[in-house]
Amino acid sequence: MTLSFQCLTVDAHDPKAQAEFWAKALGWSLGEDCNDVEVWIERELNDPNKTGFPDILFLKVPDEKIIKNRLHLDLRPDNQEAEVARLEKLGAKRIEIGQSDYEKTTWVVMADPEGNEFCVLSARKN
Repeated sequence: MTLSFQCLTVDAHDPKAQAEFWAKALGWSLGEDCNDVEVWIERELNDPNKTGFPDILFLKVPDEKIIKNRLHLDLRPDNQEAEVARLEKLGAKRIEIGQSDYEKTTWVVMADPEGNEFCVLSARKN
């Protein structure tokens, strides 16, 4: 049996707006044939790393987000400070979820425009 990871699915009130935010954040493209209920983003077709890489699917739901996500993305930038500033300009916000002082020096917790948490890690040391 072969099993592959197709996509990470995210509930959203406005799937298109969420997909546009994350496409800009990650440098990905909106999928073709998207509609008002399902919008996905994927790596560029000519990206040599696309093979086997899952897309992110945003599904329209009426539910409100109530608690911290049980699953979130950790993003590894070359320059944490610059990426946090860029993501803030795209509509993300820094948030507090009870991080320790050590955690605050290692990663920045942020929320996308609909409040889904994600982390921007410190740059990897060579």
